[in-house]
Amino acid sequence: MYVSVRNRPGTDPAGERGSRLPRVGATVVLLGVVSLLTDVSSEMVAAVLPIYLTAELGLGVLAYGLVDGLYQGASALVRIFGGYLGDRSDRPKWVATAGYALSAASRLAMLPAHGLGAVTAVVTADRLGKGLRTAPRDALIADASDPRTLGRSFGVHRTLDTIGAAAGPLVAFSLLWFLPGGYSAVFVASFAFAVLGVAVMVLFVPDRRRRPTATLPVRRLLRELTGPRLRRPLIAAGVLGLFTIGDGFVYLSLQDRDQFAASYFPLLFVGANVAYLALAIPLGRLADRVGRSRVFVGGHIALIVAYLVAAAPPGGLTVTATALVLLGTFYAATDGVLAALVSRRVTSDARGSGIATAQTVVVIARFAGALAFGSLWQLLGRQAALCLLAGLLTTGVVMAAWLLSGQDRPDPVAVPDADAAAEDQR
Repeated sequence: MYVSVRNRPGTDPAGERGSRLPRVGATVVLLGVVSLLTDVSSEMVAAVLPIYLTAELGLGVLAYGLVDGLYQGASALVRIFGGYLGDRSDRPKWVATAGYALSAASRLAMLPAHGLGAVTAVVTADRLGKGLRTAPRDALIADASDPRTLGRSFGVHRTLDTIGAAAGPLVAFSLLWFLPGGYSAVFVASFAFAVLGVAVMVLFVPDRRRRPTATLPVRRLLRELTGPRLRRPLIAAGVLGLFTIGDGFVYLSLQDRDQFAASYFPLLFVGANVAYLALAIPLGRLADRVGRSRVFVGGHIALIVAYLVAAAPPGGLTVTATALVLLGTFYAATDGVLAALVSRRVTSDARGSGIATAQTVVVIARFAGALAFGSLWQLLGRQAALCLLAGLLTTGVVMAAWLLSGQDRPDPVAVPDADAAAEDQR
């Protein structure tokens, strides 16, 4: 099973005019199918969570800010551990599988969760599963891909992932349409999709191994993760993440502004995910050609405009659709692109740890940002808080553009250098 795209003549990075770039292989596609099924499951819950907490359970916006912060940041607790465990054991498939299984179990745990503490615990378990699986999975994608087409490979994976993310809210919306208030049905159906994803991971995804024995010492790993090749991308990702709030806040702002029925709320997730679906592969290919850091920064410019549109006075369907398209553009330009950028700035046997470090920086920053934005909304109101956030993110974009300047020059080799290998044998 392959996805193949012919490169335009004269644009081949290796200099072969009119040649065909390597195909995106079966491992990438199968991991995309796993993510598709898992995202149907997770987005079913995520789509109803803001309304479930604020309308069904009667929690306030500040409480939702806490839960959203945990949703964004709890995975940071184990991301580096998951990446390192996958690298150290040379079993990234099974580390990722354990993360998928933990998230699947959390779906059923939503059924008896009715208070803030219980919901927080369940959301934390789900996010810990995500943190454990993400870096090993992305390392598998990078290992199975040609370095010249990393952006496209991640784009293909994120496209399949986003098909699930778009379908999840539709499934949740349909269930609530036929069963008003039927949140339990949403949670049970979510569990079923998650179990299917785990089954595909276990039965069909190959157990790719890079070396016969695990030889990744902690000392060299720390040298990789704190070295100059990774320092600027990590700082830039953290600065931008600090001023990036969860989608739920944007959707709550759109609902608060336009006062549409709560039963239509999950469709906001569909709109953003359709835009992501349409743009993930094109922007991944663009990142391979013009530079991954440029596309990454450009995605945050789209997010600034999305915040300003969401803060605007009531404007009907067109304004709402514009905000959703901009939000989807942001994710298409940043999610897989950041992993592609970082994966080529560390050696191959530290790849999962490098990706995990970047993702950890982002989720910690977003966790802090979500908590702060919940307080700003309470103090300043919806419009003022979003406008202030857009201004802060503009400053962050300027800083990140400077930090990432030159980061798309030739990548470091994807194998340990001789000196490092010799030192590791001592």
